[in-house]
Amino acid sequence: MHLPGFIRITRPANATISGATAILAYFIATGTLIPETFLLFSAVLLITAAGNTINDVYDAAIDAINRPDRPIPSGELSIGTAYRYALFLFLAGIVISIFTNPICLLIAVVNSILLVLYAKTLKGVPVAGNLAVAYLSGSIFLFGGALAGMGGLQIILPLTGITLFGTLAREILKDAEDIDGDAAGGARTLPMILGIQKSGKVALASASIAVGVSIIPFVWWGLPYLVGILVVDLFILKIVFDATRCTTPACIREILVTTHLKYAMYVALIVFTVASGMEIFIPID
Repeated sequence: MHLPGFIRITRPANATISGATAILAYFIATGTLIPETFLLFSAVLLITAAGNTINDVYDAAIDAINRPDRPIPSGELSIGTAYRYALFLFLAGIVISIFTNPICLLIAVVNSILLVLYAKTLKGVPVAGNLAVAYLSGSIFLFGGALAGMGGLQIILPLTGITLFGTLAREILKDAEDIDGDAAGGARTLPMILGIQKSGKVALASASIAVGVSIIPFVWWGLPYLVGILVVDLFILKIVFDATRCTTPACIREILVTTHLKYAMYVALIVFTVASGMEIFIPID
């Protein structure tokens, strides 16, 4: 089925998953669900959809060559229409966030601005673009936890940290995989500046921070959580350490480090979800 351009440009599956993730974050932070979590879902879905749309606006020239089937190059939407549509979606997400709490509203506003900056300039800036993607990935959990106030933030911060630093490691390694194509396209990435092996070490440092942060919930979720997350942590460190031995993009691709890292982060999320659902944490005042 061919979806209308106004829907396709938002990447509806991606936006819906992001909204659902915010609800999951609230559940992890509190062990419960409340009707107000639908506001989280709606705000994140709309702002993610807006970010995807504005990204297509600034990538219109590139997509005309590489992805002529997308809504703008295919002629379904004009650049001006898509731009106004993105602004409407951003505004709608922010307005919904007003009915959550001030922390959620602040995150919604900051993320909206950052998504525009990323699409416009940060995407092509070494490290800054990687950091923006990493923060935006982690901030979905931050947004969900924030609905429960400072207590919810305290619980969800470790998962935010794992996602942020784990995503940063993965983004750096993805750039290492794509170094040949990026060079041909005129991009400038960290592996092009430092080399693949040194970039692998930066990724390992970032992954190590993610692993360190992941231990923190042991304080309130106890030994079962610690056992589960340590299995994931050891796997993450192993696969990223293996990448530090690579000196070519082909090597990075062959060991499937970015794919394995993505799945490891999914498993870490499952460990968090199970731990919160079992309510084995020690309440923190």
